[in-house]
Amino acid sequence: MSLHPAPAAPVPEETVRVAHAAFPRGNTWRGLRDTAGPIYDDASFAPLCVRRERPAEAPWRLALVTVMQFAEGLSDRQAAEAVRARIDWKYALGLELTDPGFDCSALSEFRARLVAGSAEHLLLERPLTVCREHRWLQAPGRQRTVSTHILGALRVLNRLERVAETLRAALNARAAEAPDWLRSLAPPEWY
Repeated sequence: MSLHPAPAAPVPEETVRVAHAAFPRGNTWRGLRDTAGPIYDDASFAPLCVRRERPAEAPWRLALVTVMQFAEGLSDRQAAEAVRARIDWKYALGLELTDPGFDCSALSEFRARLVAGSAEHLLLERPLTVCREHRWLQAPGRQRTVSTHILGALRVLNRLERVAETLRAALNARAAEAPDWLRSLAPPEWY
């Protein structure tokens, strides 16, 4: 499928009206578009574009859908369905409410073009720049770690060690009382 560069148009009026009615307090994707505007532009993805007869999605939209897909943990099919069905996604992508979206294969083809053109970094560079401009990212400082999962793993390890030590102590006690019985059950590698 070909990629045709297109400028990031403003959000259509009807989409704005419906999105504001559906999400009066806002939501993640509406807030992102309102605050940062269109994050990507097609000029960044121009080397990936191939001129063919069949029209396709704008690269900036496919890039944003890829990021949104990752953020929500969606498959390609689910992401394409979200573009077709979700108001907040249409708002972020600047689409008319009646826009039919695209086939899910467009996402995998877009990612293949990114990888083939060694342009994967483009998906992260621009969002990081936008986050820095809006001061959503802070300079590195002291990092805190939530240690709950570490303590849980240590607790499991501690219990396993206790079971192993209990088994070793029981076998040693049994070996003192009935060494012949233990030799008949234990493999030679244990000695």
